[in-house]
Formats: sequence, C-alpha cells, structure tokens
Amino acid sequence: MPNKILSHDQIQHKIRRIAYQIFEANVTAKEIVVAGIDGGGLNFAKKIQKVLQDITEAEITLCTVIMDKSNPLKSGVTTSIAENEYRNKSVVLVDDVLNSGTTLIYGVHHFLKTPLKQLKTAVLVNRNHKKYPVKADYKGISLSTSLQEHVQVEFKTKNDSVYLAE
Repeated sequence: MPNKILSHDQIQHKIRRIAYQIFEANVTAKEIVVAGIDGGGLNFAKKIQKVLQDITEAEITLCTVIMDKSNPLKSGVTTSIAENEYRNKSVVLVDDVLNSGTTLIYGVHHFLKTPLKQLKTAVLVNRNHKKYPVKADYKGISLSTSLQEHVQVEFKTKNDSVYLAE
C-alpha cells in the first residue's frame, strides 16, 4: 500500500511557493517561459503558470517539452513553441519528479543550444538519485528514498497527491 507523502493542500502550497520564487527571480522580466516536460511535468507547469499569471504582469508562456523519457538521446527533444519564442528569455524547465536527472539534463541540454536570459529548473519531488550534474533550482520537497521505492504523482481535479510505494 503506497504512503501518501503530500496532500492536495500541501501540493497547492508548494506550487504557490515555487511560483513566488520564480517571480522573485524574474521580477523585471516581461515574459517568462514555463516549459513543462510532457506528462506530469507539463501538468505541474500548468499549475505554476496559473499562479504566476495571478501574481505578475509578465506574460507567462507555456511550452511543452517532448521527449521519449526512456531514451531521450535517440528520440531527441522538441518543444511546442519555436526556438525564437524562447530565445533571450527567462525559461523555467519543469518536471514532476527528479529521479536520476536523465529527463531534466536532456531538457536543459535542448535549451542551452539557444541564447537565454536565464534557465532554471523546478520539480515537485526531488529524489536525490542523480546520475547527472543537474539540480532543481525550485523544489517542492526533497526525499531520500531507496532505488526500490517509487514516487507517484497524481494531478487530479481538487485531489492532487504524491505517494511513495515499494
């Protein structure tokens, strides 16, 4: 039976906190690109985008980052918006869980091919099992878990939750 780590209300609090941290780091920005990795990362990015739109006058552009998470090198990384739409802008790459860092590092690599104002990363759960030198600039919670454990993030209407299962 999975253990609930974060309740809906706790997740909403973490989303607001992360959105405010992003806003504080971009207080003079005219536009912020929130780039969610397709799947849980995109769902998390949409929630961050919604809060940012409430707290800043900056234009918040949502971007979907598409890759085969099991083999990002083979499939490559693409985005739902053209490169010129994020060039010289502040980009926040968002995923739900940072586990080995594979997904995040390939996402970061994609954006580093283009001149940016700044590139930051945000995750809801940081598991501390990194294979790559990538970190979450903004994180909801850090968990020290075993490799056998599995973190499951569920984004459901008014019932978001995070579970830890063996």
